Amino acid sequence: MTQYKSIAESNNFIVLDQYKKFVVEEPNAGYQTEGSLEREFIRDLQAQGYEYLQEINGHDALIKNLRVQLQRLNNVVFSDAEWRRFLEEYLDKPSDSLIEKTRKIHDDYIYDFVFDNGRIQNIYLLDKKNLANNAVQVINQFEQTGSYDNRYDVTILVNGLPLVHIELKKRGVAIREAFNQIHRYSKESFNKENSLFKYIQIFVISNGTDTRYFANTTKRDKNSYDFTMNWATAKNTLIKDLKDFTATFLQKHTLLNVLVNYCVFDVSDTLLIMRPYQIAATERILWKIKSSYQAKNWSNKESGGYIWHTTGSGKTLTSFKAARLATELDFIEKVFFVVDRKDLDYQTMKEYQRFSPDSVNGSESTAGLKRNIEKDDNKIIVTTIQKLNNLMKSEDKLPIYDKQVVFIFDECHRSQFGEAQKNLTRKFKKYYQFGFTGTPIFPTNALGAETTASVFGIELHSYIITDAIRDEKVLKFKVDYNDVRPQFKSIETEKNLEELTKLEKKQAFLQPKRIEQIAQYVLDNFKQKTHRFNAGNNGFNAMFAVSSVDAAKAYYQTFKQLQSAVKNPLKIATIFSFAANEEQDAIGDIVDESFEVEAMNSSAKEFLKSAIDDYNSYFATNYDVDAKSFQNYYRDLAKRVKNKEVDLLIVVGMFLTGFDAPTLNTLFVDKNLRYHGLIQAYSRTNRIYNSTKSFGNIVTFRDLEQDTIDAITLFGKSNTRNIVLEKSYQEYMEGFTDAGVARRGYLEVIAELQERFPDPDVIQTEKDKKDFVKLFGEYLRVENILQNYDEFSALQAFQSLDTSDAKAVEAFKEKYYLTDETFAEMQPIDMPSERSIQNYRSTYNDIRDWLRRQKDGEEKAKSTIDWDDVVFEVDLLKSQEINLDYILELIFEHNKKMKNKAELIDEIRTTIRASLGNRAKESLIVDFINQTDLDSIVDKAGIIESFFQFAQKEQQKEADELISSEGLNIDAAKRYINVSLKRGYASEQGTDLNDALPKMSPLNPQYLTKKQSIFQKIVAFVEKFVGIGGEV
Repeated sequence: MTQYKSIAESNNFIVLDQYKKFVVEEPNAGYQTEGSLEREFIRDLQAQGYEYLQEINGHDALIKNLRVQLQRLNNVVFSDAEWRRFLEEYLDKPSDSLIEKTRKIHDDYIYDFVFDNGRIQNIYLLDKKNLANNAVQVINQFEQTGSYDNRYDVTILVNGLPLVHIELKKRGVAIREAFNQIHRYSKESFNKENSLFKYIQIFVISNGTDTRYFANTTKRDKNSYDFTMNWATAKNTLIKDLKDFTATFLQKHTLLNVLVNYCVFDVSDTLLIMRPYQIAATERILWKIKSSYQAKNWSNKESGGYIWHTTGSGKTLTSFKAARLATELDFIEKVFFVVDRKDLDYQTMKEYQRFSPDSVNGSESTAGLKRNIEKDDNKIIVTTIQKLNNLMKSEDKLPIYDKQVVFIFDECHRSQFGEAQKNLTRKFKKYYQFGFTGTPIFPTNALGAETTASVFGIELHSYIITDAIRDEKVLKFKVDYNDVRPQFKSIETEKNLEELTKLEKKQAFLQPKRIEQIAQYVLDNFKQKTHRFNAGNNGFNAMFAVSSVDAAKAYYQTFKQLQSAVKNPLKIATIFSFAANEEQDAIGDIVDESFEVEAMNSSAKEFLKSAIDDYNSYFATNYDVDAKSFQNYYRDLAKRVKNKEVDLLIVVGMFLTGFDAPTLNTLFVDKNLRYHGLIQAYSRTNRIYNSTKSFGNIVTFRDLEQDTIDAITLFGKSNTRNIVLEKSYQEYMEGFTDAGVARRGYLEVIAELQERFPDPDVIQTEKDKKDFVKLFGEYLRVENILQNYDEFSALQAFQSLDTSDAKAVEAFKEKYYLTDETFAEMQPIDMPSERSIQNYRSTYNDIRDWLRRQKDGEEKAKSTIDWDDVVFEVDLLKSQEINLDYILELIFEHNKKMKNKAELIDEIRTTIRASLGNRAKESLIVDFINQTDLDSIVDKAGIIESFFQFAQKEQQKEADELISSEGLNIDAAKRYINVSLKRGYASEQGTDLNDALPKMSPLNPQYLTKKQSIFQKIVAFVEKFVGIGGEV
């Protein structure tokens, strides 16, 4: 075997400290076809020791090679009959889904196979102990029947199994649209007949200049483009070019390491691949433990260190992975993974219990912890800092004190940390300790002598807020100081800490008038801030951080009273508990609230009980304020906030640190926040979710501008303000330059839209279609951001104001806090009407459908226009989706005004076509209008009810027709259609579709064509009837 030199290695780290880019001197490097990009890529892999199997392009050849590889790896020979049996009972079970196949790679990769002569042997799919023993091969252009030709794709086989799939596009193709394509083709129908491709773990997508990788998971919310990532060095320099990516990520040693050690298959069956900074941190911790052990240098700062990874970048996954891998070092006796009790939400608990079943239980008793330490079978011990501290205080001599142990603190800057630290250094003789933090304590924000570095030692790796924003792993913040209460301005802008304390004591901030004005502002602007514009329940939810329990009480009661007469009031909940007056480690620490509700005074307890009673009546639960029940309330509330069942959550300190809810996009603040506390609280809102969520909205009712800048500067190093904070309203209206790229403002975009495309119905040529899509996409993006600005909602409301009515104008100015000059500035702005935007949306959707038909059909060859650089803003369209009820209510309203059905249908068609989710229901709604006596319907509830009755009858009728005309298997087809309607889309995964097909041999040449045509008909049926209810 030839020896290949590996290109890049240091300390055997797979995330390199430095990497020198390839500089390619090629005469015509500018343009490269997909084919030549692919050939060059395969040559580079061959140079790195991959074997290229040119002859493999079908299922049989793939299986044959797999047999050779597994026989080599396991040093066995299968007879033909044994091999068939091995495939059927284990490796390629017909009923296996993607999840079962993934589980075979991660958990069940060794199989006890009984050979024909009765001998049992372990058959390994991967050698996880000695990575070099696994063979890597590469194949390309795998033949498959399908509607989509010339796929430029390359598959990497490990021991014959396809584990990595690379999709190449030519340079200049928008990578996001290329991602959407993989998504469309591969997720549902990826090599559907060839189930071995369900083993794929990692997708790589590249257009030559930008290369990203992501996990093959069926979780619909985890496979949006936001979850793709670039590879990088340890200094967080991105490695984007395909050649550089190949030399680093696709190094044989690196790739196998990522597959075996740095993928996580979690309790909810989601596959996660760690990001480069997470891997870098884990590697550096393991290196530190090994090198300190070899130097016999432990139990001090040199044998540990801290990891600074910004809030929201997946710290817990990294710290837990480091703990898991540390247990595999043979000289380590135990690894303690120490978390703060309140960070243990239900999900994380289940994750830890999978590795050490009784490691985490909510109890405070140390007996269980002691039992766990004495057990031999689990090396990892997950415990809370509170429990660990109690154990050390109560036990003087434990055998573990003299053994080699690793401590990993998940958030190393918490209330009881100081005391636990002192006990730990006294009791344990041979420890290595590591801390993870999103906001380290530096001399600048330290209150005592201790900083993060003085406790843990050096910083082993950092990934700070500016890195995360640049990589789009967290969002920027938009911070608004809202001085909507002029008479309270002096106290809201007070900066002196002593003065502030006096004001808080006097309850100056709790004046009923101030509370009422703020609460009213929150209610008035809630929909706009959380993007819930339409009747649909899209959009986000919000949190309100207040300064004390008294403030929480005042706000909660004011909201209740202001909403008492409102139809569909916001669901508001609150949670707080006893906060001991402990010493803080750092300026701006959020005071830690314990679960000790008993320690609160009686009025606080009574108020909490009444708020929990309200919660119980919303959700038919029965929580209470005693300690056990309160912990369960805490967990249930966390779950409902994550699921958007709670609209607004009022908190004092709880949930402001460590709580992760991607659906949260707005934080209202009436509390003084600084440094650590400020970044922690703000970071509740900046988790990525989808492209509608463009930043975290922070609305403060005190002037926190300078505090925000101070915190961001401290935790973001240099010129971070521009990176972390969102631009102003003015800039989005008029345009600005960002990192050298000119961004046009809203005014310029709408002017061009109205001038070039006054009537979207007459857009004819393909070039015009493309120009329109690009321009309207630009409109959707800027408008989505402006929706968060109060000035913009005033501008929208201004469009329907009668300016000749002086009284109305005054009321309008008061409502939106406008001066005469800001009001005058609005008048010349010519916004397109709602009706014309609807027409634009409808045309945008039409072109998207047209283009999709083009790509799938024959016309593709005739087109001279290159659509590769166009991205359709699907999420933004969905965010402003109008739901079905809203369309039906419009029919009811319009019918009262116009008695002519043809006009009514024309009017409603535009609305339906502008809505992505309801376009497929157009014929159904039109039939309903034609076949119903609308005048006999008395109210909106009546029209909704009669439509659903009509639609369910149609659904039944069409399902029966479909089943009989295609000769489907009745029971199986009904089962498949019902499951698809419930899920919201039809899928080719699993065997459900095959069961429904008419009897026909899969070998029949007609079989695939027939299957595809039936599948397309069912897809159309499901799109038309999804959400109608009833069974077929």
